[in-house]
Amino acid sequence: MGYTPFMLFDLDDDTLYAALLARDPAFDGRAYVAVTSTGVFCRLTCPARKPKRGNCRFHATVAACLAEGFRPCQRCHPLRPAAESDPAVAALLAALEARPDHRWCEADLVELGHDPSTVRRAFKRHYGMTFLDMARQRRVGRGLATLGQGASVIAAQVEAGYASPTAFRAAVAGLLGCAPGALLAEAPLRADPVETPLGAMIAISSATALHLLEFTDRKGLAREVQALVRSTGGRLGLGRFAPVDQVEAELSAYFAGESARFDTELRPLGTPFQRAVWGKLRTIPAGQTLSYGALARALDRPDAIRAVARANGANPIALAIPCHRVVGADGALTGYGGGLWRKQKLIEIERHYERIPPHDPD
Repeated sequence: MGYTPFMLFDLDDDTLYAALLARDPAFDGRAYVAVTSTGVFCRLTCPARKPKRGNCRFHATVAACLAEGFRPCQRCHPLRPAAESDPAVAALLAALEARPDHRWCEADLVELGHDPSTVRRAFKRHYGMTFLDMARQRRVGRGLATLGQGASVIAAQVEAGYASPTAFRAAVAGLLGCAPGALLAEAPLRADPVETPLGAMIAISSATALHLLEFTDRKGLAREVQALVRSTGGRLGLGRFAPVDQVEAELSAYFAGESARFDTELRPLGTPFQRAVWGKLRTIPAGQTLSYGALARALDRPDAIRAVARANGANPIALAIPCHRVVGADGALTGYGGGLWRKQKLIEIERHYERIPPHDPD
């Protein structure tokens, strides 16, 4: 492939200790600190008083800490996903699952015994969005799914829990760049929501290939969708073709830890240079990362680091084209259209795949 990707735990202890002192969320789940003076191991974001540098051992995984006999911290709960260690977050996620079509508001949070400001900060920290934003996304997704099944706009609006037709139309337009009435029943491109553990995504495909797969809160998504639609004749509908069913199954396997393979036919809209960058991204094995400079060298364009970074950021098919595996030269997480919090979670998920042989999509 022309490069040697570095493993995720390729950071020196001084960098990790600095991250520990700063409680840097970019390192949460990427490394753990075992404290020899207490026999406890923690996340680097643990709120406990920080240990002396000489008492710290850094490990890439929970298993390595346990193997050395360290006990999990009772404050940061390193054995749990970070969000689940927050009681308010766990309780509200359960409430959202129980009432996905409810029009949640701050009064509901107060009624459940939560402080809205505290909840807002907690969800922003763990998910990059507020609880109310998350609930709205879920409702818009339900509305789109209903429209895709051939229901009327009014029926979809009711299913999504929107009291106002204007608000529902605005929500759809904010996502797809056009009002529900402009979507065609028999269009060559079809859009459909796909749920994942990291939030709702929108998938757009033709009968033969996937053209777009993005998280619904990505900035500029509506412009991205409209550029795709214009390039193919200006016709977009709701519903799905076979490629969306296939990628949804592959996403389920990915998040379940079963497989990091994405064999769905991909046809992203881009320039030849962008497509070359995206093709190279697909050769980075799950569980490994690559710097922008190394990616440029792999493309025989060592002087085009900025252009490579821009192409990486313009990737329209998240996860299946793994732009989240590109990091800074020092291993630090850098910009990601789906949010740095998602990039962190994806890299954490992919630790499971480190020892699985790479899959060559060609």
